Amino acid sequence: MAKLEEIQRAINNLPEEYYRQFRNWFLERDGERWDRQIIEDSKAGKLNFLITEALNAKKENKLRDL
Repeated sequence: MAKLEEIQRAINNLPEEYYRQFRNWFLERDGERWDRQIIEDSKAGKLNFLITEALNAKKENKLRDL
């Protein structure tokens, strides 16, 4: 826990420009991790329920144009 608190303190003490750079880097990194997780889950079949739901909604004419 001490390490996390040190990191939080360091982030809180960053000058505004460095904080913006850090935030952008972190958001990009987080997005990449999210993308990898979605790909892994998709390959493992963990998202197949979404396909089933969509096909069922199509059969029941419950889909609408966006």
